[in-house]
Amino acid sequence: MSFSWAKHYEPTTALGKYMDSRLPIPRLVYDSLGAGYPTPRNLNYFYNFGVLAGVALVIQILTGVILGMHYAANTGIAFDSVEHIMRDVNYGWMLRYMHATGASFFFAVVYIHIGRGLYYGSYKPPREVLWLLGLVIFLLMMATAFMGYVLVWGQMSFWGATVITNLFSAIPLIGDAIHTWLLGGFSPDNATLNRFFSLHYLLPFITFGVIILHIWALHIPGSNNPTGIDVKGPQDTVPFHPYYTSKDFFGLGVYLTLFSVVVFFLPNMLGEVDNYIPANPLSTPAHIVPEWYFWPFYAILRAFTVDFLFIPAKLWGVLAMFSAILLLFFLPWLDTSPVRSNNYRPVAKTLFWVFLVDILILGICGGKPAGEPWLRLSQIASVYYFAHFLILLPLVSRYEKALPLPNSITEAVLKRQTHKGGPASIQLPGAGLAELPGTGRAQPAE
Repeated sequence: MSFSWAKHYEPTTALGKYMDSRLPIPRLVYDSLGAGYPTPRNLNYFYNFGVLAGVALVIQILTGVILGMHYAANTGIAFDSVEHIMRDVNYGWMLRYMHATGASFFFAVVYIHIGRGLYYGSYKPPREVLWLLGLVIFLLMMATAFMGYVLVWGQMSFWGATVITNLFSAIPLIGDAIHTWLLGGFSPDNATLNRFFSLHYLLPFITFGVIILHIWALHIPGSNNPTGIDVKGPQDTVPFHPYYTSKDFFGLGVYLTLFSVVVFFLPNMLGEVDNYIPANPLSTPAHIVPEWYFWPFYAILRAFTVDFLFIPAKLWGVLAMFSAILLLFFLPWLDTSPVRSNNYRPVAKTLFWVFLVDILILGICGGKPAGEPWLRLSQIASVYYFAHFLILLPLVSRYEKALPLPNSITEAVLKRQTHKGGPASIQLPGAGLAELPGTGRAQPAE
């Protein structure tokens, strides 16, 4: 979206004018990420996580390409090639730890990004396509991460691949054929490793392409904001640069600091001990568990233990696990409340925090052995997960009485500053206007 008050790019040098007429990349950057892109003035630090997710993907691609130069996708030497990277390649240990730790940080950032979208209603019209593209990115991330985990060819890699690909055999009639087709045989072997390596290398670039579409879809309606109110005029916006670029760089500094601490001091904190043992098809680990970012969905998968309606429990688990993700695609039409932000929906706000606790419970249960009390807890949490989206949210969105909304983003900002004891005040009729620094626009006097 290009607001009428947006400042347009004007090249000042002969070279700038030449490039603008032939290949207007500076104009694209200026209008998309610079002073030519007005954004709501009340965005908080939770809106940093989209940029952090992009940085995390770039780190994954750069380190992954270099690691791929030294990795051998062969079951006989795959595990040894990883050890070769760690021990013999210059800074190979750092690249490998950056890639492994980067995957966890990538998912952590994306989960917070999704949570922010759920809380502030960023999936609602006119941003449904933006939400759907984000979920496509999430699915691509999950597929990429799973196949990358298999490439290490340790015990947990091999048996994780065995368990997850066996899920497809639960599909009636065609399940066994799909299972054999995925693996290239009857069990994970050389063909599996080769195709997983090829797809693991390819999918991040496809993800990058979908991210471009995701950003494009964001710029059509413009960014959502914590109030959920549409921009009414120039007083509601500030240029993306320098206001939010400085905020993003600060968030990036914090992110890279935490990332460096884990890479250099706690690189194996999020790994599995069994994956430092070479894959052995004749020795099954006592407890097969995926990476932590799959735990909630793994808990839903294991929650079904008995056959029901002539459908095997295994198939129920598979259907539930995939449905838990696919359900998010229908969220814009399940939540019909005209109010976007949960800041003005007290019941929906409470449900959001209950849902967050439910996800944490599923995550804890997914990382524990398949026994009591974790199995019963995961069953209860799985029931609530689906009830939240299919029953509670539609009912609340229909019958909840929302709090009064502010008339504009500016009014909400000034009211908040007044409550905090700041100098800002609501502009009175006929009061003067002050210019917002760096914008050339007027704002209510403070």
